Amino acid sequence: MHVPLDFARGERHWKAMEEPENIEWQGRFITTKTRGRWEYVSRARDIRAAVILALDGPDHVILVEQYRVPLGRNCLELPAGLIGDEDGGEGEDDLDAAGRELIEETGYRADRLENLGNFYSSPGMVSESFTMVRATGLKKVGPGGGTGDENITVHRVALADIGTFIESKRAEGCGIDVRLLMLLPSNILRGE
Repeated sequence: MHVPLDFARGERHWKAMEEPENIEWQGRFITTKTRGRWEYVSRARDIRAAVILALDGPDHVILVEQYRVPLGRNCLELPAGLIGDEDGGEGEDDLDAAGRELIEETGYRADRLENLGNFYSSPGMVSESFTMVRATGLKKVGPGGGTGDENITVHRVALADIGTFIESKRAEGCGIDVRLLMLLPSNILRGE
């Protein structure tokens, strides 16, 4: 069923787009902005991210766990990283960045990287987009764990056990990245 747009409300949002975008603060990686009454955050220098769905064979997925300062705790996530964040890397290809980040974070190299499209994380407050990349044909080539002080823990999880694994990490106090919903059985849609 199609629900018609509330014209007055839609008009207000279009007027917000006519307002100039103002940079309120800019750091090395993020920028806070306002446009009319809206406040939001973007990546500085048009940096984007690559998020990697790393499938090890037909029945396992590679996940990472790392401390996230904004949450104040560890978070269970798909491997991910910034595209073109290094000085001089402004033109870095999405798939090249995904391959690099996969090795750095997990120690796995993929024979095949497939661009699944661009998505937005939290479009009500963040303009950041990410490229979802499927990685297959994985081979362990290093220890992973990230660079510098990232201290990433790598988890190889059977897809049949993914729901139980996520719930056990949640019970430990881990945050759970919303993108992990795509790994859960479709029972969520049926309310089971």
